[in-house]
Amino acid sequence: MTVTLFEVRDHVAYVTLNRPEAMNSLNPELRWNLSKHYDEIEQNDDIWLGVITGAGDRAFCAGMDLKHRTLERDASQDQKEEWQKMTRETLAITERWHFPKPMIAKVNGYALGGGLETALACDIIVAADSAELGLPEPRRGLIPGAVGVHRLPRQIGLKVAMGYLLTGRHMSAQRAYELGLVNQVVPSAQLDATVDEWIADIMRCAPLAVRAVKEASMKGLDMTLSEAFATPYESEALRRDSLDAVEGPKAFAEKRLPNWQGK
Repeated sequence: MTVTLFEVRDHVAYVTLNRPEAMNSLNPELRWNLSKHYDEIEQNDDIWLGVITGAGDRAFCAGMDLKHRTLERDASQDQKEEWQKMTRETLAITERWHFPKPMIAKVNGYALGGGLETALACDIIVAADSAELGLPEPRRGLIPGAVGVHRLPRQIGLKVAMGYLLTGRHMSAQRAYELGLVNQVVPSAQLDATVDEWIADIMRCAPLAVRAVKEASMKGLDMTLSEAFATPYESEALRRDSLDAVEGPKAFAEKRLPNWQGK
């Protein structure tokens, strides 16, 4: 069974972590596959948006596959070398600092450790009301090293974040929403339809404009307000000189829907 599923429909890439029997935990093969999918989303001009979720209804992703460490100890040298090669060739979304296209995390269950860190690296999080989120690594003698220790304080504030980071406590989806970590919480039966609504709203916008907004917003966080305003952004230059920049005002004047081309 393949450990990930990948499909592109109507300019949207759908990525599914497909190890439901292991709560979609991250082993080298799954990490490597995800890296290749992120490469495709970044590089394929026909993809305007990505959605990531987990197979089944128990977990989005339960984080690192701790059982894999036992397998590593007993594996053959050839197998160890293969896993090491996968690790060298893997670049997680958590370390793609300026991922150009919007990403939605559809959190359908537990999002723990590396699972929550993956969601934190996305732009929008929609969660089922039964979902639980957390960074429990200290309870395993580990740390949330896939940028979780840095992203969580930036996204929900220092004191609240430290309360979760230093205890490994889980938070409910509703609590994550109250803290501004999650965009929307809905019953599990409505999760797919709700994510489709977010997709539809993003797709109403010009894809190059969306990318320009994302780049300016995210890079601007590291600057003063005046510096962020004065800084030129590559995606904004592409948008400004694009066909879509002409099509948008023209469609508005003609009282019709725009025909975005992404160029």
